Amino acid sequence: MYVDSHCHLNFPELANDLPAILDRMTANQVTHALVVSVNMPEWPGLMSLVEPQPRLWASVGVHPDYEDTPDPTPEELVRLAEHPKVVAIGETGLDYYRLSEPLDWQRERFRRHIRAARDAGLPLIVHTRSSAEDTVRMLREEKAAEAGGVMHCFTETWDVAQAALDQNFYISLSGIVTFKNAQIVHEVAAKVPLDRLLIETDSPYLAPVPFRGKLNDPSKVIHVAEKIADLRGITAAEVARASTDNFFKLFSKVKK
Repeated sequence: MYVDSHCHLNFPELANDLPAILDRMTANQVTHALVVSVNMPEWPGLMSLVEPQPRLWASVGVHPDYEDTPDPTPEELVRLAEHPKVVAIGETGLDYYRLSEPLDWQRERFRRHIRAARDAGLPLIVHTRSSAEDTVRMLREEKAAEAGGVMHCFTETWDVAQAALDQNFYISLSGIVTFKNAQIVHEVAAKVPLDRLLIETDSPYLAPVPFRGKLNDPSKVIHVAEKIADLRGITAAEVARASTDNFFKLFSKVKK
């Protein structure tokens, strides 16, 4: 049994193919998927997709790449997170790869999301790119460990992983772990404690080998598990069992 802890099924590349995706999930023993929010204007559509589906769950939040978009207050995020299908805050975080300073607005958005996660008692979904030092520092400053959460689509060094683990966070690996040149991710996959590991697709992006370059969906998360198992010298079933147990432990609002 597998779970995709991070996907974007509401994106136009996937939203119109949902029945077929659910069928492929069933065929590959993928029982649940977390559909992650990236901005507020699209959040109602995300919820309309998730609400009728017992296998799909949602988060609420604003991605750091979205500069010109409405920014919810912590109080608004907490209110929206009361919905029974909303199990996390985010995705949020810092991304210095695509955007240039001044990025104070991005850092302030991150702080608001951390505060909302603490107030809501829900885990935080964190995106970090070219910003690991500030991400870790701000998690500490805002006491994110009180909420816990996950560093999603993790591509940083083992030292950064350890810093996140020390703050009550899980590490989630995507299809990048199947890429031949992803040596840093391979090291993390081999070292992260099995009881702190999650797997994801981040679909529709980052399709794992042997589908690299093609459209991704949650049914392909099995290939992420298989590569992690190979790197650790264990079976895919062991990775599936651990990552699924971890998913339900972290996202405790999800019903099995």
